[in-house]
Amino acid sequence: METKNIAIALVKAQKEMLIAVKDSKNPFFKSNYADLNSIREACLPALNKYGIVLLQPIVHIDGKNFVKTLLLHESGESIEGLTEIVYSKANDAQAQGSGITYARRYGMQSLCNVAADDDDGNSAVGNKTQEPKIEHYQITQIETLLQGSSIDEKEKTTIERTMNGFTKDKAFKCIAYLQNSQIDRIEGGLGYSLTDVNAKVKAKLDDERA
Repeated sequence: METKNIAIALVKAQKEMLIAVKDSKNPFFKSNYADLNSIREACLPALNKYGIVLLQPIVHIDGKNFVKTLLLHESGESIEGLTEIVYSKANDAQAQGSGITYARRYGMQSLCNVAADDDDGNSAVGNKTQEPKIEHYQITQIETLLQGSSIDEKEKTTIERTMNGFTKDKAFKCIAYLQNSQIDRIEGGLGYSLTDVNAKVKAKLDDERA
C-alpha cells in the first residue's frame, strides 16, 4: 500500500500539533504528567484537519494483547504501530484498564511523536520504578527503519551500538524519530513506504519464529 498521501498529510499535521499539557498528578512519583486526554487534545485536531482519523483497537498476537494505533487517511492509506498491554494482575479489571490506557497513550504519543512526560502507567506494572527494557520486536523495527532512514551515518551507528540498552519508552521514541525521517524521505520522493517497513519487520519476526 502506498503512503505518499498520508505522509504528506502527517507532515502538515505535525507542524500544528501541540505539546501535551502535563495537567495530571502521579502521587507515587510526585510528578505531573500528560494523560490520555492531553495527548488526544495535542494531536487529534491537527490529524482530523488533514483528513486523518486515529483508531486504537485491541489485538491479540502470539499470546499477548496489544493496542494497535492506526492512522487512517481519507485516501485509504494508513500507518500503524503496536504497543503491548502490560498489567500487574491478570484478573483485576482496574489493572487491565490502566494497562490499556497506558498502551493507548504511549501508542498515540509514539506514532504522532507528541512530547510528554511519563504518567501513572506504573500502576499497570505494579508501581515498580524500574522501566521495562526494549522488546525484541522493537529492536527489529529499529534495525529495519535504520536501513531507509535519512539520518547521518554517525547517528545511525550510535543507535545501533546503544539500542540494546534502551528502555521500552526510549525505544518507542527512537522508532517515532526514525519514522519521521522516513516521512521526510517519502515527501521528497526517496526511501520506501512505512507499510513496507512494517511488512519487513513482520517477515523477519516470522522467519525467526519458524
